[in-house]
Amino acid sequence: MDVGTILGLVCAFGAMALSVVLEGGHLGSFFNVPAALIVFGGTIGAVIIATPTKILMKVPVVLKQAFFGGKVMEPGEAIAKVVTLSRRARREGLLSLEAEINDAGDEFLKKGLQLVVDGTDGEVLRSILQAEIRNRSHRHKQGAGVFVEMGGLAPTLGVTGTVMGLVHMMEKLNDPSTMGPAIAAAFIATLYGVASANVVFIPLGNKLLARSDGEKFVHTLILEGLISLQAGENAITIEERLKTFLPPAQREQDFGGSQRQEQGADSERRAA
Repeated sequence: MDVGTILGLVCAFGAMALSVVLEGGHLGSFFNVPAALIVFGGTIGAVIIATPTKILMKVPVVLKQAFFGGKVMEPGEAIAKVVTLSRRARREGLLSLEAEINDAGDEFLKKGLQLVVDGTDGEVLRSILQAEIRNRSHRHKQGAGVFVEMGGLAPTLGVTGTVMGLVHMMEKLNDPSTMGPAIAAAFIATLYGVASANVVFIPLGNKLLARSDGEKFVHTLILEGLISLQAGENAITIEERLKTFLPPAQREQDFGGSQRQEQGADSERRAA
C-alpha cells in the first residue's frame, strides 16, 4: 500500500475537520446529501460523457495503482541489473541471457531481453522498445487524465449546486428564519466541489502522472543499457553511460562492482 497517498488524504481531511472544531463548528453541519448528489453525481456523469467507455472500464485498476502502486525498478537497481547482465553476456554470449529472462523482475526488461536473445537488430530493438515506452506512457496518461478531468469539473458542479440552493432559498423569502440555514446549505456544494478537486481528484491524477514519468525514466535507462549490451560494450562503459541518468550525488554508488570485476577478468586473461 502507498503510505504517502493514505497519509496525505488523512492529513488533508484531518486538518479541515480540526479547523472546523477549533472554530466551534459542528462537523454534522457539513454533511448535505443533496449537495453531494449534485457535485459527485454530476461530476461522474460529466466524466462518463467525456471519456470513452474503454478508458472508463480501466478506472478501478488505475485507482488501485494510486493506492497500492506497482513494481517498478529503482534507477540504481536497474543499472545494477543491466551491468550484471552485460558481464554475463561478455563471458558466455548473448544466448546465455535466456536463463535470466524469467528472473528479470520487470516486464519491460523481460521483453527487451527476449528480443536481445532472439537476435533482433539493434535499430529494430530500439524502435520496438521506444514504441513500448510511448504506448505505456499514453495509456497511463489516459487513466490519470480521468482524475485530472474530474478535478476540473467538480468545482464547477459545486458552483452549480450553490446556485441551485440559492434559487431554492429565494423561493422562501417570505420566511426570513430559513434564509440562514438555506444559504449555508447552498455553499456546502461549492465546498464539496473545491475540496474534492484539490484534495482528492487532482492530487491523485498528478500522482499517477508522476508514477508514469518515473516508469518511463527507468525504462529509457534499461533501453539504453540493452542497446549497449547487445552492441558488446564492456560493463564499465555501460555502467558509466547509465550513471548519467542519475544525479551527480548518486553516481559514486557501487552498482555491482563492474569495474573491479571487469579489471580482474582482464588481468586473468592477460595472465593466461
